[in-house]
Amino acid sequence: MRLPSPPCRESPATPERSRPDSMTTPPAPPVAPTAPAPRPASAPPIRDEATRRAELAAMKRMATGLLGVAFLVLVVARMLEPAHPWLGFVRATAEASLVGGLADWFAVTALFRHPLGIPIPHTAIIQTQKERIGRVLGSFVQNHFLSHDVLAARITSMRLSERVTRWLSDPEESARLARHLAAGVAQAVQAMPEAEIRTLIRDTAVSRLQAVPLAPMVGNLLSVVAADDRHQVLLDEALKLMRDSLEQNRDELRRKIHEESPWWVPGAVDHAFQRKLEAATQRLVDEVQANPQHPLRLRFDAKFRDFIDRLRNSPEIAARAETLKGNLLDHPAVEEFASTLWNRARSAAEQFTGDADQPTLAPLARGINAVGSSLAADAGRRAELDEFLTTFLASLLERHRQEVGDLIADTVRQWDPEAAAQRLELAVGRDLQFIRLNGTLVGGLAGLIIYSVSLLFK
Repeated sequence: MRLPSPPCRESPATPERSRPDSMTTPPAPPVAPTAPAPRPASAPPIRDEATRRAELAAMKRMATGLLGVAFLVLVVARMLEPAHPWLGFVRATAEASLVGGLADWFAVTALFRHPLGIPIPHTAIIQTQKERIGRVLGSFVQNHFLSHDVLAARITSMRLSERVTRWLSDPEESARLARHLAAGVAQAVQAMPEAEIRTLIRDTAVSRLQAVPLAPMVGNLLSVVAADDRHQVLLDEALKLMRDSLEQNRDELRRKIHEESPWWVPGAVDHAFQRKLEAATQRLVDEVQANPQHPLRLRFDAKFRDFIDRLRNSPEIAARAETLKGNLLDHPAVEEFASTLWNRARSAAEQFTGDADQPTLAPLARGINAVGSSLAADAGRRAELDEFLTTFLASLLERHRQEVGDLIADTVRQWDPEAAAQRLELAVGRDLQFIRLNGTLVGGLAGLIIYSVSLLFK
């Protein structure tokens, strides 16, 4: 028979601990309704160490006091039994209670220390077997708490997607996250070595460009231009440029014609030749623009497409293009370009390390908030996010569960034996002292029954 444990007394100085959350969950636009997850029955809060230590000491005193009462009753009953035979029942009960209580006291004490300080074999089990207990405890946690199925079930029950959705949908949280992201990136950028980063940017860009054949790429680009005859616009613009150049440089053209013509040619002839040249140019431009099948336009189309074909297939053109590309990549301007990119990145990073409330972070905060709103409106995406988080976190924790088991075993191994016994005894709390109480009371009841039965058979 076992006495029921009395209800735990709450310490007024110990507030109830709220259940930890992976992140703050502020109010936000409502998430699409889903079936509510069953909530487990709330467990009583864990009291602080001082309270548990006081309760353990009080229960030890109670169990020891009951043993003392049994001893006093035994002594008194033994003394008065000759005069009052009925006290034999009391004496037998007290005697068995004392034996049962002492046996359970020895068993409970032997777990944590040597009874009465006497090094009896197979006592102080926790102190002498501390390392083995640590290994067993680590293996138990590793195999039964960090298995994939257990972790996946627990992570699924947390419904992380809804928490993430509510968190990101709150404007204050999205702004705070944007500040943290920007500050983290800025500090990472400022911590990078300048010379190595500039070299990395240049080498990365140069290696990527060197790996791409220039001539075929240009040929493909021009073929896209020629697909809808858009290359004819180049011809139109070239003709317009020629006409405009003649009109804007008439005086220079007249001077050149006069210088190149023989001395005996009159100036009026030079002037007439200039007017005819300008008129012929204007007519050519007008004719080409008005006639899609103009011979000049057709010849330009043939030359353009032939140039594209040679870019794609001519080894000579390809070699010349690669030589040109190599000369360009070796130019100091490439190094200057890499330095400019890095300087701009550092300048942008400096803007986010001084003032935490940069107005330029507003687009990032709005983007984060939009992600939360999008998740709130799409149950399918939340389910996908839950599946991803469950798979990722469960696999990550399971992959490192050996380290968790080793951490527990190493931590217990480094404890002082006496400290380890005290910590484990305090963790078990008052329950073992109830064993002592039960042993005393059950022993007394057993003694009373045995004594009564022995009288019936006399």
